[in-house]
Amino acid sequence: MHEVSSATVAATFQTDSSPYLQGKFAPVESEIVADRLEVIGRLPDDLHGMFVRNGSNPKFAPRGQYHWFDGDGMLHGVRLADGRASYANRYVRTAGLAREEQAGGALYGGILEPPDPRLPDGPFKNTGNTDLVFHHGRLLALWWLGGRAHEIRLPDLETVGSYDFQGQLRRGIASHPKVDSATGEMMFFDYALRPPCLIYGVVSASGEIMHQVAIDLHAARLLHDMAITARYTILMDLPLFWDEQLLAQGKTRVKFDPDQPARFGILPRHGDAGQLRWFEAPACYIYHTINAWEDGERITLTACSIKNPIPPSRDNPRRLPRLDILELDPFLTRWTFDMATGAVTHEILDDVPTEFPKMNPRWLTRQSRFSYNARIAHEPALLFDGLVKYDRVRGTSQTLTYGPGRFGGEAGFAPRDGATGEDDGYVITFVYDERDDTSELWIADARTFDAEPVARLRIPQRVPIGYHTCWVSEAELAPQAS
Repeated sequence: MHEVSSATVAATFQTDSSPYLQGKFAPVESEIVADRLEVIGRLPDDLHGMFVRNGSNPKFAPRGQYHWFDGDGMLHGVRLADGRASYANRYVRTAGLAREEQAGGALYGGILEPPDPRLPDGPFKNTGNTDLVFHHGRLLALWWLGGRAHEIRLPDLETVGSYDFQGQLRRGIASHPKVDSATGEMMFFDYALRPPCLIYGVVSASGEIMHQVAIDLHAARLLHDMAITARYTILMDLPLFWDEQLLAQGKTRVKFDPDQPARFGILPRHGDAGQLRWFEAPACYIYHTINAWEDGERITLTACSIKNPIPPSRDNPRRLPRLDILELDPFLTRWTFDMATGAVTHEILDDVPTEFPKMNPRWLTRQSRFSYNARIAHEPALLFDGLVKYDRVRGTSQTLTYGPGRFGGEAGFAPRDGATGEDDGYVITFVYDERDDTSELWIADARTFDAEPVARLRIPQRVPIGYHTCWVSEAELAPQAS
């Protein structure tokens, strides 16, 4: 094992200022590489590739109030090859982080602080801390508020630099683009406070932006995800947005209007704004979709939805987790849009709160059966105490529980070598044990989804609770690894 020394003095954090700077969420200071990880159980011999997870890891003490979304991006990766496992973690080396390293402290405020338009690339720092997508031989780290992507080299996780698709990107790219494994195309969106408030685009299998279109919304929205079918893209206009009155005063605060409907815009994949059709459903907010597919004239969308992310009462009898004023109470939900009649149906499928859903990416756009959702723990901060495998066909679920004092995050789905079935593979996630302040990588068989993982890999340092994951197969990894 070797450690990469930091170029700056580690920050002293006021750990009582936010639960998302403490314990399970506290940032790690070291960037390390470790070979031959200790394995409890047995590494599958039909699994080769690299699991990478993104997350928030502030390098410097925050200026003012801290929100979990504010921290610098840090990647944690485990490579599985030739019966061995190795680990590395690296910061996403953004321009904002470089400026702060040179200054020796934080320059940018977080989203709970008044925005400062005088800052370079401001008013907020593009941390690249949110999502990961692998497309056309590149792993891209993305930020939830959009901006340029950051290209990441594999397997060492070093940042190559910001990436704008050879200057073709009209404005930015937000988290959660979708890659169609059948065509190789990647669909993406970007959103902003000023018109055009939404931009939608398509990247070809060869990495060129072949289509970009501006979408006119009623007002600026805080969007987070999208969905695709074989022929259509689903964009969302949900009633969550920055409070415009406070924005006029130079302040940022999120607002939700339960009297406005949730609108779903369905657009032919390469269509223009005039071909967009809007469908209305009861008000809600959606952080993450699972899948969408076509069945004749009907389109089905599955996602995790929250009826009201900012409830009017601060009473919390169910002990729901919170992010500032946001309350996390999401449930597996299905919408059906009839393209012939314009009718919309919507149904909540379970009463267990889950989020960060993941599925076999090869089944994206196809009528899928399974998803693997992180189960929300009864804790004041957002934590996950297990994984729920949903079977849409049977209407059943199985739960892999981590056990007392253990918490995980979003899982990645890794198809086994030569896989043919939808659940023919492995579900992988980092698990933190607060009892001894250690972390492991768990690998579970997606088909059997037994009570115990097939393998647990001991990580030589704590991995803070984080966000989104990506599995890169050995075939995809080989060109970079060589």
